[in-house]
Amino acid sequence: MNMIKEFEPVVREIMSRITEWEPILSALPANTISMKRNSQNRTIKQILGHLIDSASNNNHRIVHLHYRENPMSFPNYATEGNNDRWIAIQNYQEEDWQNLIHLWKYMNLHLVHVIRQARSEKLDNEWVASPDRRISLRSMVSDYLHHLDLHLNEISGLM
Repeated sequence: MNMIKEFEPVVREIMSRITEWEPILSALPANTISMKRNSQNRTIKQILGHLIDSASNNNHRIVHLHYRENPMSFPNYATEGNNDRWIAIQNYQEEDWQNLIHLWKYMNLHLVHVIRQARSEKLDNEWVASPDRRISLRSMVSDYLHHLDLHLNEISGLM
């Protein structure tokens, strides 16, 4: 199976972020990852945890968009403060930092694998993100890198 051509740059850039950021994250001091906070009051550990959740949720959405009804209803973990609930419930603040880095890396490597499996006839299938917003499989994959970069830039600003 060949990867969808328009996803090649996205996959390449996700892989590039993993290669670039894994050593940067590993070198951060404990007080930097646990104490400094962004505008949403999240530490670097919590931001990375959010990126793990994002990769996981996008993986599930991509899979569901291949076999469920179209448009697909699937919970949006990012609305109504739910992403903060996910961060709190999983208590990323107390998670081992190296485990978080590895989980972030391997969740994204798996997401890249799943993106490579996407079928072209499913690209216009949509997920109902909210009553007034639908997101196609095509858009979800294309927009993932923007979300990843947004939060990696937040981490960069806290270093």
